[in-house]
Amino acid sequence: MHQTFSRACFTILAFILFSMNAFSQTKINHFAVYAKDLKESAHFYEEVVGLTPIDEPFKDGLHAWYAIGYGLSMHLIEREKPWKEPLIDKTNHLCFSVEDLEAFIEKLAHHDIPFEDAVDNKGKINIRPDGIRQIYIQDPNGYWIEINDEY
Repeated sequence: MHQTFSRACFTILAFILFSMNAFSQTKINHFAVYAKDLKESAHFYEEVVGLTPIDEPFKDGLHAWYAIGYGLSMHLIEREKPWKEPLIDKTNHLCFSVEDLEAFIEKLAHHDIPFEDAVDNKGKINIRPDGIRQIYIQDPNGYWIEINDEY
């Protein structure tokens, strides 16, 4: 009887563990951004966007890694030459949230970086239907970045 009970418990536990693994949600680990000039892009993401560099395991001078919150990271990658122009559209963008959008806009002015709203109006702030304010900027490679105040 004890052996049958143990076997039943093992079978139930195995089923539960299999089910948890089989139905677990896929989660994001990191995203990578193709950089034409790693130093210029690193300066932008550190000084303008405000990301914190983290250990870069490759140590090859072609990568920079940044913490982006919740244990996630962003990787800048400079490929060996030649640079291949990516197709860039505002619809495909990264989004970062800041606590103080006005302070961020002041930082943009300090760095002479223009911003616009979602429909290309220069110097304008977009307000989403849920009240979140957002602007769009471009990094040194031309990629679009949304900055919003959903902090």
